[in-house]
Amino acid sequence: MKFTKRESSKLARITLCFLASFMLSISVDTKADEEDDPLEPINRVIFEFNEIVDDNILEPVAKGYKYVTPDPVEKGISNFFSNLGEINTIANDLLQLKFQQAGKDSLRFFLNSTIGVLGIFDVATPLGLSKNKEDFGQTLGFWGIPNGPYLVLPFLGPSSFRDAPGSFVDYELSPIEQLHHEERQALRLINIVETRAKLLRATKILDTAAKDKYIFIRESYLQKRESLVRDGENEEEFEIDVYGIDN
Repeated sequence: MKFTKRESSKLARITLCFLASFMLSISVDTKADEEDDPLEPINRVIFEFNEIVDDNILEPVAKGYKYVTPDPVEKGISNFFSNLGEINTIANDLLQLKFQQAGKDSLRFFLNSTIGVLGIFDVATPLGLSKNKEDFGQTLGFWGIPNGPYLVLPFLGPSSFRDAPGSFVDYELSPIEQLHHEERQALRLINIVETRAKLLRATKILDTAAKDKYIFIRESYLQKRESLVRDGENEEEFEIDVYGIDN
């Protein structure tokens, strides 16, 4: 099997991300509390930067999008991107040896992509094929790689030494990244705006309920990631979902 130059480059980047994630994670004390935040001063600076970007760009655009987009159309767009995310989930099902779940998720993807018209309509859930969420960060956790210190990424938000490289792998595997430049950029933009629009209600609750927004988001993120890695709740939604962009 021969790989194109682009495919070879992408495979190399994914491999490097895996190695980077492994080395970063094992460099910390695996017995340490996962909620340990030794980088808090730096993380808070990046957090404040992200807040400025969100307040001045993302949130206003998301509000405008929600205002002009009819609810059925908004739901269809959300379903479309959620369906694309099934491909990453299936790949990580297999990497975690969850073959039965991979079969169900593959059937879900097939039904929604065909009968559901490219995923715009979710016909699988009423049939009992509930949505699962698996990503490469969870796969690394499944194979025993520790979470490592909490990390806030510019623009992307909460993460960890394990999840940050894992997110890049998921990003590279996304079907959107296989498209031509113009289509890829357009879908990326729509996905970001649509995802931010879904978080508008959560943002309003968070702004009024949290005494320290940074700590609240950190604790919620780490708790959710731990639950996902251990399959504790099978992607139960948090009251305030701070997971960020979820393809």
